[in-house]
Amino acid sequence: VQLQASGGGLVQAGGSLRLSCAVSGLSFSNHAIGWFRQAPGKEREFVAALFRNNGISYDAESVKGRFTISRDTAKRTLYLQMNRLRPEDTAVYYCAAGQAILSSVRSTAGYKYWGQGTQVTVSS
Repeated sequence: VQLQASGGGLVQAGGSLRLSCAVSGLSFSNHAIGWFRQAPGKEREFVAALFRNNGISYDAESVKGRFTISRDTAKRTLYLQMNRLRPEDTAVYYCAAGQAILSSVRSTAGYKYWGQGTQVTVSS
C-alpha cells in the first residue's frame, strides 16, 4: 500500500489550495480514507474523511464550509480542496487510509497507512 500526497505550498490568508493523494494497493470500498494535519508542537488532528462507500464525508468543525474532501476512484486519487485558508490552517497535511470503523473515522488509530505529508503554509 502506498499513499503519495502532493499540492501543498505557501498561500495568503483567504486563498485556496488543492491537495492530492495518489493511492495504490487498497480498495476504496472497504477502507476509510482521509486527511489529517499536524502543526509544529501539536498533535496530529483529523481534518476530513470518506468512510468506505457510504457517500458521506466527515469533517472537523474547524474546516466545515471551507474544506471539501473528494475522491476519483478511476484515478485512485483523494483530494482536499481548501478554500478561505487561515493562518491557523498552517500544518503538514497527511493522507491516510485504514479499516476504521465508523466510530473511529476521526481518530488516527483508525488508519494504518500514511502518506509522507505535504506542507501547507498560510501567511497573514
